[in-house]
Parts: sequence; C-alpha cells; structure tokens
Amino acid sequence: MKVSSYYPVIMTDKVAETAAFYIAHFGFEAQFEADWYVHLQSTVDERVTLAVLDGSHDTIPLPGRGRVSGLILNFEVEDVDAEYARLTAAGLPTLQELRDEWFGQRHFITADPSGVLIDVIKPIPMSAPPEAHA
Repeated sequence: MKVSSYYPVIMTDKVAETAAFYIAHFGFEAQFEADWYVHLQSTVDERVTLAVLDGSHDTIPLPGRGRVSGLILNFEVEDVDAEYARLTAAGLPTLQELRDEWFGQRHFITADPSGVLIDVIKPIPMSAPPEAHA
C-alpha cells in the first residue's frame, strides 16, 4: 500500500469547540469546515494535518460511533518550556507537569475540549532508567 496522506480524526460531540482549540493554541487553520467535520492544517508545516468529526455522523458505521477515547496526540516542539509557559498562561489544563523522563523526553500533558490528551515533547538525552538507581 502506498499511503499518500495520514492524519488523526478526533470524533467528538464538540466539533466547533475542538477545532477552535487547535486553531487558537496549536497553529492550525481550517482547510474545510462543516458543522459535522473540520479539516485542519498546520500553518507551519503543510504535512501536519488533523481532523475533527461529529462522532454521531452517519458516515461512521454504527458500531464505531461515539467519541474518541484512549488517544494521545504528541506534538514535538523545539522549546517545550516556552510552550508550557504559553499554554498554561492561556488556561489549558495541566494533566502532567513539565518534567524530564529517563527515556529521553522533556514533556508535559494537557487535554483538548474533547478529552484528547496532548503530550508536548522535546527530545532530550536518555539517562539511566529508575531501576538502575536502586
């Protein structure tokens, strides 16, 4: 299979609110808008896209309808400290405080209006796993 595009689609009952969140805080713009679907594209990198879909729309097979769960979107950034300051100042919830992980990440976790977790990450050098310090 040759894939020409790949992007996550967030199923929610808060289409407009969720799309507005990614536009306001993560630098996306709407490429297509309807009351049931919004296709977003990064204003920085056109390869980065995301969609928001009404989870009850009839284009979704009945067994798959609903809202998203069990999803984390990772946004890798150059300056995670600056993004943490910016997004917390904007009032976004902090579900995981900014911290360094032994496996090579400095990150924090927030959430969108639909409950999707957003992990904002900067790669850092790995350190010894916690078990190595015991």
